[in-house]
Amino acid sequence: MIKEFEKYHGAVLTRLIHHSRDPITIAKYPSKSNSSYVINKNIGLYIKHSKKRLSPWTYSFKKTHQDEIAEMKKKMKNVYVVFVCHDDGIVVLSFDELKIILDHEHDEVEWVAIKRRSHEQYAVSGHDGKLDFKVADTDFPAKALENTGLSFFDKLFR
Repeated sequence: MIKEFEKYHGAVLTRLIHHSRDPITIAKYPSKSNSSYVINKNIGLYIKHSKKRLSPWTYSFKKTHQDEIAEMKKKMKNVYVVFVCHDDGIVVLSFDELKIILDHEHDEVEWVAIKRRSHEQYAVSGHDGKLDFKVADTDFPAKALENTGLSFFDKLFR
């Protein structure tokens, strides 16, 4: 039987593979969760999914989830949190963007909400704030990195 998370994580990993110009390595991050992956030995991906069909999509973050993401950031060059919004699309946030909406103080349970009107980009808010910009589904996997002018994959494969 195919597990629910396998379907949603498969969408993320498939998009990652199909948009790459070069071979990539994907490994499970060594943790108890099934949410974390390591790409090319130095990029962390933490995947959350929602099976809710329509906007808004809400994601719970337990303290252990945020602690794991913070641990990944200490060990890897870049960390991204990827939100699969059922069949609608994928939202990707850098670690720094995540810290705008979920700060460094981790309560036992916090939340992230993602909203989108038809034919618009995604608005993202969280327990501790909201992003002052919208995120496009097409940002993943080609999301531009801070101050580099390079796409996500250009950075991955250099």
